[in-house]
Amino acid sequence: MAMLTVRNLPDEVHRALRVRAALRGRSTEAEVRAILTETVLPEGRVGLGSLLTAVGRRAGLTKEESAAFALRDGTPGQPVEFE
Repeated sequence: MAMLTVRNLPDEVHRALRVRAALRGRSTEAEVRAILTETVLPEGRVGLGSLLTAVGRRAGLTKEESAAFALRDGTPGQPVEFE
């Protein structure tokens, strides 16, 4: 786990955090963790794989066309040489 220090937090914000935490039965630190988690990793977020699947469906790809992506060579591309 990483540690985070927040400097120069206004007293008004700190008080509001303490009150909010108390209303939810949490420590101020636990409340800050919950706020950050809900903000950065919202429940409804879509993963990249799901997003790409949705794009493929909207594009009308068949299952066979989608399966062709798995057959691609995974070797990284080489830079182009112009000389």
